[in-house]
Amino acid sequence: MTMDKHTVLRRYFGHDTFRPGQEALIDAVLSGRDALGVMPTGGGKSMCYQVPALLLPGVTLVISPLISLMKDQVAALRASGVGAVFLNSSMTTDEFFDACRGIDLGLYKLIYVAPERLGSERFLGLLRTQAVSLAAVDEAHCISQWGQDFRPSYLRIPEFLEKLPSRPVVAAFTATATAEVRRDIVELLGLRDPAVTVTGFDRPNLFFDVTKTKEKLPALLDLLAERQGKSGIVYCATRANVEKVCAELNAQGIPATRYHAGLTDEERRQNQEDFQFDRKTVMVATNAFGMGIDKSNVGFVIHYNMPKSLEAYYQEAGRAGRDGEAADCILLWSDGDIQTARFLLEHSGEDNEEMTPEKQAMVRAQDRRRLDAMVGYCKTTGCLRAHILDYFGQEAPARCGNCGNCLMQYRQVDITREAQMVLSCVKRVRDKLGYYVGTALIVRVLRGSRDKRIKELELDGLSTYGLLRTVSRERVRQYIERLEAEGYLVTEAEHSTLRLTARAGEVLFRGRPVTLTLRAEEQPEPQPERRSRRDRAERPPRSRPAASAQTDGELMTALKFVRYQIAQEEGVPLYIIFSNATLADMAEKRPHTMDEFLEVSGVGQAKASRYGKAFLDAIEEYEEFHGE
Repeated sequence: MTMDKHTVLRRYFGHDTFRPGQEALIDAVLSGRDALGVMPTGGGKSMCYQVPALLLPGVTLVISPLISLMKDQVAALRASGVGAVFLNSSMTTDEFFDACRGIDLGLYKLIYVAPERLGSERFLGLLRTQAVSLAAVDEAHCISQWGQDFRPSYLRIPEFLEKLPSRPVVAAFTATATAEVRRDIVELLGLRDPAVTVTGFDRPNLFFDVTKTKEKLPALLDLLAERQGKSGIVYCATRANVEKVCAELNAQGIPATRYHAGLTDEERRQNQEDFQFDRKTVMVATNAFGMGIDKSNVGFVIHYNMPKSLEAYYQEAGRAGRDGEAADCILLWSDGDIQTARFLLEHSGEDNEEMTPEKQAMVRAQDRRRLDAMVGYCKTTGCLRAHILDYFGQEAPARCGNCGNCLMQYRQVDITREAQMVLSCVKRVRDKLGYYVGTALIVRVLRGSRDKRIKELELDGLSTYGLLRTVSRERVRQYIERLEAEGYLVTEAEHSTLRLTARAGEVLFRGRPVTLTLRAEEQPEPQPERRSRRDRAERPPRSRPAASAQTDGELMTALKFVRYQIAQEEGVPLYIIFSNATLADMAEKRPHTMDEFLEVSGVGQAKASRYGKAFLDAIEEYEEFHGE
């Protein structure tokens, strides 16, 4: 039988239709044209090179940054009856040579490698004996210095491809790329007249929320208590936080494991497998874990610390809900996160010797802009989804109805008088000292602090001293943040000092109105001492509407048990057998014959042959028991 893209999609992957954007990219590759696909995590990027790989002559080389993605995709392909292999540092010597022999014998259609391996003459020699028709570059944003995860090894890709007997078609894929990064991908990879498809960045099944809290561990425990039994990831900014959080979760009886670069290779591998195989439901990790993780049943991603960019946040949050089911993405943050991120940014000392000082300054400025956008996401009272999509250049409705801010009621409070006090205090401190100072000192002056530094600088004698002593420290900071957002104040990056802008006079001298958006239940001026001791978080943890707490029916439970038994026998994660979405479609359609089983979304011929009888028997037993 003649194979075409639709036959391949149905036979090997069990789907009848392509997702948005997939077909155009597949057609471009099959016609011999380079391509760039920007599709959200879970949007089906891998299908855009896996389908052509089975139709093109020779082999497809997949360049991927992390071992975890290679293992997951190769296991899934083999379960679907496709010859695939990976070469990476996790393999034993025997495994590596067996894989090389298989490549030499032409046993595989897809070969997965890390970009670092492209510098190996041995690997180049192995590939020179193959007809490489397609080179697929995953996580292609890693080639751009403007991206959030620049990897110099990606710059070697074009040179490597040119050394092959003939240059293959090159297809690049990413989930998070601004217009600037997309231009870099095309130029640096040397894509030739590429077909570019940007399907959008939205993930409608993800619920976004932001919680400001000083006591993160109790807030995290509350969130996990609401999600018992669900599989999820907790991202921390440092190894120390990973250790602390993981230990506390285990002490509380939560089955958690950990992942960071300080662990041995063996422990990282074991911990990742515990999470992949659902022996541990919670993975506590730094950003060293996750790029390319193909685990489909991640029901939540919680960030214990604020990431340094929206690109990083959206990529990490996007590991939730890859099966299309409802999932939660929650960010815990505090002012300390922002201060730490800004300090590290300004004192990183990680200048690239290959870049000119001018280029280094441009990259550093870009890092500041990314951090500012991340801070803006944490502080916005507008729709969180719209904030993300706007950052990536995609139009979005003002309200999505599926994020924490859209579900919260807000009101506007006039703070013009308080704004004048703040601006006047900044001016008077500057006049007194001859230089600007940071936000913390301005807040202490306005709240009438009696600390030693205030007295030493004689700031307790200013007319603005203590004007806001009945207002909480947090609320005064909100006033300052609002004035910064409106362009009346600005924080100088080098010394983190707060200064007036030329526009400040509009409020100070002409009374231009300033408003602050507050949650409906908040009081305009809370009592500072009582509030600061009582409140754990600026916003209490919230769950999505009842839809995220759906419970499975009895048939779904029976199908999941069959899947669990098969996964245990074959030693693979549950989702390699079938995703939750496939089981849900199976429960709805209730197939009774093998032909009907093949109509279930996500069931291809290889999986039907291997697993079909077990699931059909389970459905028959269920219906007999219930008299259906």
